[in-house]
Amino acid sequence: MKQKIASLVLVLAAGLAPLARAAEAPRTANSLPRVHIENFQFRPRTLEVPVGTTVVWVNDDEEIHALFALDQSFHSPGLEGDATFEHRFTAPGTYEYGCSLHPQMKGTIVVR
Repeated sequence: MKQKIASLVLVLAAGLAPLARAAEAPRTANSLPRVHIENFQFRPRTLEVPVGTTVVWVNDDEEIHALFALDQSFHSPGLEGDATFEHRFTAPGTYEYGCSLHPQMKGTIVVR
């Protein structure tokens, strides 16, 4: 009887181990919300995310773009084609941003 219980415990533990690892796995850049820069626009123009979220901007243009928040909470270096920039939003609020090289480009991140 003890041997059957021990075997059952091992089987259950082996079955639960992958679940525990999956829950502990860190989020990859591919799983984070993204804003694409394409045709001199931010898409989506407005993105809503929960507090603590890291947002990734991806430059899908051939032109260089440089992001900056109007409240100065973040700014990127110049992003060449296919380059990315990440920022983690730790406080709720509405964050308006633009491209310092192309002033017509504007976007908003709403953090709740």
